[in-house]
Amino acid sequence: MRLDPPFTPTVSGVDPSGMPIITRNPLAYTRSATGFTQAMASAQQNVSTQPNNYQPKAGSLLPESSAAPWSVNVQAGQTLSGIVRDQMAARGVNISSSEALRLSQTVAQANKMPNANLIHPGQRINLESLNLTLAQFQLANRSVAASAANTNTNINRQTTVNSTTQLQLLSRVDQGGNPVLEKTLNRAVDKGFIPAQDKQAVMNKIIQLSQQHRFAPDDFARLSLMESDGLNPKANNGRCFGIIQFCDGPDRGAASVGFASNPKAILGRSALDQLDMVGKYFEDTGLKSYGPVGLDDLYLTVLTPAARNETRPNVALNIPGPQAAFLHVNRDTRAPITRNSILAGLHQNANERLGVELAQRPSVQAARISAYAEQAVVTLVE
Repeated sequence: MRLDPPFTPTVSGVDPSGMPIITRNPLAYTRSATGFTQAMASAQQNVSTQPNNYQPKAGSLLPESSAAPWSVNVQAGQTLSGIVRDQMAARGVNISSSEALRLSQTVAQANKMPNANLIHPGQRINLESLNLTLAQFQLANRSVAASAANTNTNINRQTTVNSTTQLQLLSRVDQGGNPVLEKTLNRAVDKGFIPAQDKQAVMNKIIQLSQQHRFAPDDFARLSLMESDGLNPKANNGRCFGIIQFCDGPDRGAASVGFASNPKAILGRSALDQLDMVGKYFEDTGLKSYGPVGLDDLYLTVLTPAARNETRPNVALNIPGPQAAFLHVNRDTRAPITRNSILAGLHQNANERLGVELAQRPSVQAARISAYAEQAVVTLVE
């Protein structure tokens, strides 16, 4: 969607729980493979110390199915993408054919298979490389379901309250349902991006979009924190404008929403109006076909939709730059942007802007995200 970031935040130090807040030094979060192994071992140790009837908390990135090894024997007539789709469906996640093809490349890489399209009956394939993706989809599905329930509850409440009580309700904004989105909305009101009286309507619209396109509402908040400092309808860098940075040009975001001749006019529209444009843009870019949509595909849809065709997590994406340092490997704008670096960067950026660290969530989730980010770095520096 844009070539230059409108904001470049900088924060460094250690939060009260001991989790690092990454500095801007290009090598700040580079660790050895040993560091990644230790992080994953720590996560597994945390899991093993739970009672036998332990179930991951809502919002945890630990997949429910990760307690047992995940592998299959190939049957006659099967394809790797078909296996991936069937195995994900068996765990409650229905994915599109294009998503299954993308994930089959991940599985092939993890199993050191030179050709993802060439498998044979009796071959045993390890699918544990899908655990994090499975967890993200499960989290997105839970978030969408919880958000729908919260939205319906609030709508019912609002029909029976007077204006004073309604303003009190708006100030609470579905506590606990989508914590990143809630904090982003509160911050947007504090900064004057969104009028207080529009806050609930903005939340409801984002949740509606998340249900239509099958992404997590919190992920949209992380996207907006990177693109516009968090739902700022007047954010711009001279060529790109608004909450997701609709850019000028005949084949860019502004043209998709009817502002090809005057993209700067987008700045005159409210955040609520711009969310209608976001819905139109998501339709035009085929976001639904990637659903359930992970954070990386959601962000690539906004940044450079064509880059979604590269499905390998640690391969450099064809994205013009430089972009915001958070998006690059090691926050080094001379380094490439990968799917893994996008995931790590969007989480880190959101944490720093909102003043919330992953350690405040279940420790296993924090360890897995930290290890996932480190894995991207380790793979590229080895």
